[in-house]
Amino acid sequence: MFKVRAIVASFVSIVLISMLLIRLFQLQIIEHAHFDTLSDNNRVRLMSSPPNRGLIYDRQGMVLAENRPTFSLDITPEEVDDIDLTLEALGKIISIRETDIKRFKKALKRHKPFRGVSLRTNLSENEVAVLAVNRQRFPGVDFKTKLTRYYPLGSSAVHVLGYVSRINEKELQNVDSSQYSGSSPIGKVGIERYYEKELHGKVGFKKVEVNVQGRVLRVLEETKPVPGKDLILSIDARLQAIAEEAMGDHSGALVVIEPDTGEVLAMVSMPVYDPNLFVHGISRKAYRALQQSGERPQFNRALSGQYPPGSIMKPFIGLGGLDSGLVGKHEEVFCEGYFMLPNEERRYRDWKKTGHLDTTMKKALAESCDVYFYQLAYRMGIDRIFGFLDRFGFGKKMSIDTTGERSGLLPSREWKKKVKKTIWYPGETVITGIGQGYMLATPLQMASATATLSLHGVRQQPHLLRAIRDNQSGETQAVKTLEQKPVVIKSKRQWKQIINGMKEVVHGVTGTARSIGYDLTYKMAGKTGTAQVFGIAQDAEYDEENLAKKLRDHALFTAFAPIKKPKIAVSVIVENGGSGGRVAAPIVKKVIDYYIHSNYGKNVH
Repeated sequence: MFKVRAIVASFVSIVLISMLLIRLFQLQIIEHAHFDTLSDNNRVRLMSSPPNRGLIYDRQGMVLAENRPTFSLDITPEEVDDIDLTLEALGKIISIRETDIKRFKKALKRHKPFRGVSLRTNLSENEVAVLAVNRQRFPGVDFKTKLTRYYPLGSSAVHVLGYVSRINEKELQNVDSSQYSGSSPIGKVGIERYYEKELHGKVGFKKVEVNVQGRVLRVLEETKPVPGKDLILSIDARLQAIAEEAMGDHSGALVVIEPDTGEVLAMVSMPVYDPNLFVHGISRKAYRALQQSGERPQFNRALSGQYPPGSIMKPFIGLGGLDSGLVGKHEEVFCEGYFMLPNEERRYRDWKKTGHLDTTMKKALAESCDVYFYQLAYRMGIDRIFGFLDRFGFGKKMSIDTTGERSGLLPSREWKKKVKKTIWYPGETVITGIGQGYMLATPLQMASATATLSLHGVRQQPHLLRAIRDNQSGETQAVKTLEQKPVVIKSKRQWKQIINGMKEVVHGVTGTARSIGYDLTYKMAGKTGTAQVFGIAQDAEYDEENLAKKLRDHALFTAFAPIKKPKIAVSVIVENGGSGGRVAAPIVKKVIDYYIHSNYGKNVH
């Protein structure tokens, strides 16, 4: 019996030892690589190092967006006995919002207890001083320095630059999340958003050895972050400031383009807001105020605003009439104050009750005769008008390098049939001739078309980026000018005929913008415009003084100078401003005066 038991016990022991040896062989030999990797993962960690965001400059080298050191308040949970009491005590000596506390407590759940969690960012110097004095009262509480975005010019050019703010979950799904593991800011709108990839740079990594609690023991390997590239914009910050000042308290937009290159020298949308409010997280109260403001300061009117272009379309309609042979240079149209279609009783009224009498193209442009262009549009027909204006880029996006651009609207028979489910009427063609009706254009489109007109059909794509600089190599690469399909017409002399009419607008005795032409040291070609906000009945009178401001006409003016060798093209719209000649033209004069005199002196003609 003993022998049997001994044999059984020995057999069981041998089986168990064999199983142990087989398992050891499996772990040590067969699965060695797998468990070696798991061991390294427990011992070695990757920590990200955020890159410095690229800076943004204007064409003269002035900093538009930079990175400034700011202090953040961090709390290490394991070193604090009572988090809630600590938060309460801190709230008595510095400002801590309820949203800060909620975000902090949410972050606590995602971090190790020995790692600092940010409670407040962008501490003021006074707050840092107060915390330094009371440091002994708050074990586990510390403040750290990091670089954050700052816009030194405040609200100036905000609709060009845009802003950065904390990345959200939706944005994180559309980017390489590993590149944002060590940093939270991301471009939200404008240049900051469009060139996010170039500005952000590449994140660096540290391979560190940690203990079982996850504490860093030593750095094993390090890959340094690659800083973002610097952007040099075509914007002239001084000209931008002059343009914003010229707009005053008016809502509206102004775009300045250099015709030869398509570079946008200034792009104004009024009113404005401070982008620095968003960098560290805007308060709900401040954001609600922006959202609920009737003036819509965050709305980029220069790119997203779609307005009836009004009479600034007359030079383009006139050029189309000349090119199609439907009107002659010296042909006279009699204006008695209104125009009527054949077999219709409706009167399409001129802005001047008594009419302009015998009117040539030159006079029609100078005095902005509506009847002349009513009749010309009727002769041309909507199909010919659409085909000609389409060549200038109306009704299409300019593909400018930023966010938020809209296409405007260039109406056609096909568009109306598709959208309105009805046919096109002759009366709609008539009012299209003076930029009313369905037609809509953005200020950028108006400025670009004016620049094309100034160069006799040469079209350059508008753009904001002038050059890009690599901070590692130090190389600066200029952006190439992108020439678009030119506007070609049958006779080059017709360009001059239209431009001479626009010259009379400013320098002529009866020009609608003659008030700005008296003291000019150079020659300017321009066109005033007034766009109706609402329709007026046949027998009603437009009484600006007794109308609510929001119902008053928009004031427009587009111009370029000098006439012989254009250096600048400007378009402006003043919302509910009334008269283009009285309100919009003086704004453009201030902008062009500054640019011409500061860059070319007073000897330009």
